[in-house]
Amino acid sequence: PVLTTPLCQLLGIRYPIIQAGMGLIATGKLAGEVSRAGGLGVIGAGYMTADELRSEIRIARTLTARPFGVDILFGKPKVIDAETIAYAKNVQAQITVCLDEKIPVLISGLGNPVGFVDEAHQRGIFVMSVVGTVTQAKTLAAAGVDAIIASGSEGGGHVAHIATATLVPAVVDAVRVPVVAGGGLVDGRGLVAALAFGAQAVWMGTRFIATTEAHAHPNYGQKIVAIGVDGTVVSRCHSGKPCRLIDNQFTRSWRGRELEIEPFPLQLQHVGAAAAHRGRLQGDVDNGSLPAGQGAGLIRSVKPAADVIADIVAEARSVLEHLHSGSD
Repeated sequence: PVLTTPLCQLLGIRYPIIQAGMGLIATGKLAGEVSRAGGLGVIGAGYMTADELRSEIRIARTLTARPFGVDILFGKPKVIDAETIAYAKNVQAQITVCLDEKIPVLISGLGNPVGFVDEAHQRGIFVMSVVGTVTQAKTLAAAGVDAIIASGSEGGGHVAHIATATLVPAVVDAVRVPVVAGGGLVDGRGLVAALAFGAQAVWMGTRFIATTEAHAHPNYGQKIVAIGVDGTVVSRCHSGKPCRLIDNQFTRSWRGRELEIEPFPLQLQHVGAAAAHRGRLQGDVDNGSLPAGQGAGLIRSVKPAADVIADIVAEARSVLEHLHSGSD
């Protein structure tokens, strides 16, 4: 079976597999390798300065001439003070870098990019947004976003409360732009399920943390391999917004202390950023902040990103062939 969709043609990619832009993990190296293997690699701009982001964009371009994306957290602060103003200024600087570099794809991993859609389009940039509700999907599609990433509550990182199997077809029915399915999808079976829901690609984060090119301490990938489907929990302790993390001493230490959690992005600045570096880069998987989806329980090994893409494609084709032969 041919694994291509209209969105693949719009993006100029071979396979309908998009690697999520994970903060600290999805650098230019990972994004470039995923794109080189036929998917759409995405740089996660979270935690980066504008200059660091520009450097990672250029690293991706040294690895591949194929399209790639940048994921920016557009989330609006709930409190306005010097710290949140500085945060917002850095996000604005990241956006300026993306516009200047004329990156192929700009993704809002959190929040609303509507004020920048026209500028992006003027530079030939394809704009996608991650959503967790049908209402968000309708709002962003109406505002001119080119594709919607419907990410269910099973996914890692920031999540809403609607499951993938319900959210994706509901969003497909609600908007006219292409839809990408995310949330707990880690293999070829997940890709076929996404296509059955009406999506035109999958958005996979956790599967690409467990790769050799991910900018992660080896302990992080091995922890993903080790946990089961019940090894994660949703908590606001990382950023002030609901976030699915590997359940460990860090998440447990905040149970019963929910009233102490500050609003986004103050919790991220005061707690989550240090915990993220501790877990993701230093390898302290007990006391660090480690996003992962429930699909971690289906991941058996750490391997090169190109092998992950090849495995997903092969399994998806096998499932489709099996379904087809069973229908005769």
